[in-house]
Amino acid sequence: MDIRARLQDPRYYQIAVLGTLVAYGVLALDFGIRPENAIVIVIVALLVQFAGTKAAGLPRFDPLSPLITSLSLTLLLRTDLVAVAALAALIAISSKFLVRVRSKHVFNPANVAIVTLMLSSDHAWVSSGQWGGAAIGAFAIACLGFIVLTRAKRAETTVGFLGFYALLLFGRALWLGDPLSIPMHQLQNGALLVFAFFMISDPKTTPDSAAGRVVYSMLVASLAFAIQFVLYRPHGPILALVATAPLVPMIDYLFQGTLYRWNHYVSDCPSSHPSQQIKGVY
Repeated sequence: MDIRARLQDPRYYQIAVLGTLVAYGVLALDFGIRPENAIVIVIVALLVQFAGTKAAGLPRFDPLSPLITSLSLTLLLRTDLVAVAALAALIAISSKFLVRVRSKHVFNPANVAIVTLMLSSDHAWVSSGQWGGAAIGAFAIACLGFIVLTRAKRAETTVGFLGFYALLLFGRALWLGDPLSIPMHQLQNGALLVFAFFMISDPKTTPDSAAGRVVYSMLVASLAFAIQFVLYRPHGPILALVATAPLVPMIDYLFQGTLYRWNHYVSDCPSSHPSQQIKGVY
């Protein structure tokens, strides 16, 4: 198999970017990531992916997607219990196999795990402030993320979300007479950008058509704004993504598009006949 062809898979770029962010956060920003939590998350995610692959009768074990989920959980999820970290990985990866509509998993794995644990346990939280608000840091994360989006051909999802969310933030500031430095600071948030570039943009859980993805990104941005500034609850985008994920099948019905496949080498979806398998579903 041609190595160059394999590297066309955008997940390699996602792993490289997320891995770099984790390393930078640990070495330069002192994120407070517990090594034991990170190790457990990776191990459990890979084991659950392997078990799910066998149970679903898939032709091959693919570690790339669970690695991406593991890095996302390591970046965003904080817990003081190793057991909670393990449970996060279990919920994330198993959701891909158990909650599916029309050959797509409904929820972004890391997103549904984080929200489930935040709402059900006092030992799980998202520490968004740890990233700092420096414009240079936000710009670096945005540029790295945009490279990944270009490879995955899902840029309109992130651009639509950030653009509409920024419009709402600036509109609120103008309505209240606040200085524009306030919405600028709110947008210079590492956790928000990781969400926008690596979570909402997940090509396996976003609508199949470009128009559908733009509509969906605006729905998520609107609900995130309402949660954050009307209900006054933190982590609006993360909560909004879980709440709107079940709408994706309806959007796919209204805006017809093509089911995304990671690449033509990955064949993951079980079917009655090998020639009918949809590639790259998991």
